[in-house]
Amino acid sequence: MVKNYLKVALRSLLKNRVFSFINIAGLALGIAASLLILQYVNYELSYEDFNKNAERVYRLKTNRYDKGELSTEWAAGVVSIGPILHENLPQVVEYARLSGTSGVMSREDIEFKEEKMYFSSPGVIELMDLKILHGEAKESLNSLYTIVVSETAAKKYFGKVEVVGETLYFNKNRPVKIGAVFQDLPANTHFKFDILVSWPTAAQGREEEMNTVWYWDGYFNYIMLEEGVDPVAFEKQVNEFVADRWGDEMREGESWMDFELQALSDIHLYSNYMLEAEVNGDSDAVFALLFISFFIIVIAWVNYINLATAKSMERAKEVGLRKVLGSQKGQLIRQFLTESILVNLFAVVLAFALVLLVLPAFAKLAEQPTSFELFTQQGFWLGLISLFVLGTLLSGLYPAFVLSSFKPVQTLKGNFVTSSKGGLLRRGLVIFQFIASIALIIGTYTVYEQISFMRNQQLGVNIDQTLVLNGPSVRDSTYQEKLSAFTDVMKADANVENVVVSTGVPGRAVGWNAGGIRLESAPETDGKQYRVLGVGYDFVEAYGLEVVAGRSFSKNFGNEEANILFTEKALKQLGFDNPEDGLGKRVSFWGDVYTVIGVLEDYHHESLKEDYDHVIYRLIPNASNFYSVKFNGANTQAVVNLAQEKWMQFFPGNPFEYFFLDDAFNEQYKADQRFGTVFTIFSGLAIFVACMGLFGLASFMVAKRTKEIGIRKVLGATVPNILRILSTDFMKPILVAIIIAIPLAYYAMDMWLAGFAFRIAMSWYIFALPAVLVTIVALLTVSVQTSSAARANPVKSLRYE
Repeated sequence: MVKNYLKVALRSLLKNRVFSFINIAGLALGIAASLLILQYVNYELSYEDFNKNAERVYRLKTNRYDKGELSTEWAAGVVSIGPILHENLPQVVEYARLSGTSGVMSREDIEFKEEKMYFSSPGVIELMDLKILHGEAKESLNSLYTIVVSETAAKKYFGKVEVVGETLYFNKNRPVKIGAVFQDLPANTHFKFDILVSWPTAAQGREEEMNTVWYWDGYFNYIMLEEGVDPVAFEKQVNEFVADRWGDEMREGESWMDFELQALSDIHLYSNYMLEAEVNGDSDAVFALLFISFFIIVIAWVNYINLATAKSMERAKEVGLRKVLGSQKGQLIRQFLTESILVNLFAVVLAFALVLLVLPAFAKLAEQPTSFELFTQQGFWLGLISLFVLGTLLSGLYPAFVLSSFKPVQTLKGNFVTSSKGGLLRRGLVIFQFIASIALIIGTYTVYEQISFMRNQQLGVNIDQTLVLNGPSVRDSTYQEKLSAFTDVMKADANVENVVVSTGVPGRAVGWNAGGIRLESAPETDGKQYRVLGVGYDFVEAYGLEVVAGRSFSKNFGNEEANILFTEKALKQLGFDNPEDGLGKRVSFWGDVYTVIGVLEDYHHESLKEDYDHVIYRLIPNASNFYSVKFNGANTQAVVNLAQEKWMQFFPGNPFEYFFLDDAFNEQYKADQRFGTVFTIFSGLAIFVACMGLFGLASFMVAKRTKEIGIRKVLGATVPNILRILSTDFMKPILVAIIIAIPLAYYAMDMWLAGFAFRIAMSWYIFALPAVLVTIVALLTVSVQTSSAARANPVKSLRYE
């Protein structure tokens, strides 16, 4: 019997090649898209899976409050909290703290600017589950001027991995000994580093102070808890301990602080705070794609049901004959389920081939390593088999029961009529397809509009034609003279308009965070948190920043380093809504006093996802972090070549590293653009698969009303009349879908847009255009099918009567 079922099923599929192709292709596309999304989601959710201690490791996030209001949330906070908790709370079995640093590492003529370098305590070995290949890592991180390097770093400097005992030079003048080599960290970790420098090297004899000082920020703190400790209860205990120990001091200053425990595995998708070690992922984007994968596969199954029932009239007589010849209902159900199994099996095989074919391109698009690791996991194959079985049953059972329930007398007489329940189910399924299609188009359109808005919005700062050089790490007492000479020789070139120095540039977070800043006449309790940007002369003019009150720094005035600039938002935090009122005010800054000489218009220092920040500007004419070279664009490569030549002349021993500011600024939107691209591709696939379903519905409707069309033509109806009548009936599910889809899409996209400080308004056309587009596509699909039937000779339509 099984052989017979298979033979009949294959004959049926081959007989109806077009419908078979649409069924298999639709299911294959749905399954392939779902598998690709699952690969993406699986990778995003796999962060820290390699770490056997991950379930017990937490990062301490620092929250600071000014007069009861949350002012800052820091991924990297208080320097001493890790060792303090380890010493006082027995649940903490180990801790690690890290602080970022950078500089030039060199060996003979090999030199590199190292950015992934951190001062670290020994606990990082266990907490990050580092695999030590050579040496004694814990001892090394407890010794002065000792480092631990990755295997990649070892090969970069020595061409081999066994380098324990070798020496590198930090900024040319400080020898550091390699004490251990660790295996390269996997890509799916939120914290990536190549070199760890021992904590005593950072402390320089101040270990005791760094274990107790309370207000030094910028240090990552991780703790590992005993097994079985409830992190929620422990977090409450931590903050009670902090309040007991420092509460009086914090209450006096009205600057409260508390801590949150961030599970190690949650950081990548759920953390986006100040001083993150890496740019993290976005949980909303991940689960939005997961939601789309659900839509795609369900739409594909719905298509199969619609297409199978659309063919039911052609197979009605077949069923009638089978029943007359003795076939039982159970045998017919098994026959039609066999067809469903074959269709789903062919679709799964084709989908798997498609995934293997496009996975490298998709991995590149999603900026994930090309990995077939998902296919080696038992859970993946169980899921795929479950998907196949579920798809076979969901898409096959209903058509099987419908087809097997036809009454032989009626079908053989040609009196076959589908039940009202069946029609209601089909309409419900099609409404679901329309809802999904409209919602996905609205989502895609909204993402596109938001990204376009961010990229095209006026920033309030000129980032065009700006070459930024990473400042020199190797400097000596003649640095100021070399900087002046380098600036002068660059500005002498006709292509160069200006050269300015700064501690930060637009597109990168202001790394200098200062608290306790207040008016000189105000009490210490009025101190606020600000971001501080150190700039050279002409920075304001070079970047086109708007001075709304007062003036900027100028060499025409003396003692400018005792002056300070505020942005409008920063000045409001100081207590002045009118920029003119803030001029001449004296501000206390870490024990020094500065005079406000100018107020700058707020501008977008970072992406439009971030709100305007409280930024103040200090004059630091010998800043060494960044050199911004403003050029006229006539010969970009000539400017780069000139900068490199003069760099090597004035700053030997420092690698020449540069970037163009507009490119770097737009890098901030890369994750959103990537999400938008992936979202659009898979939304398009879902809509395409849904259009296949519309073809099935149109086929079913036309087949069901063939006799009606013939009679109407005999009675004088024209083709346009018939098209209007059938299209009117088809509009009902579209209108229902629009009414349901728009509020659902509005709610979902409004939640997504809430993550942007500057966002588009959800205008009417964002909803109207997708609704109109889906309506047009649906009516065109119906019109094509109906037009063909309406133009046919009515004699053919009525001949079977």
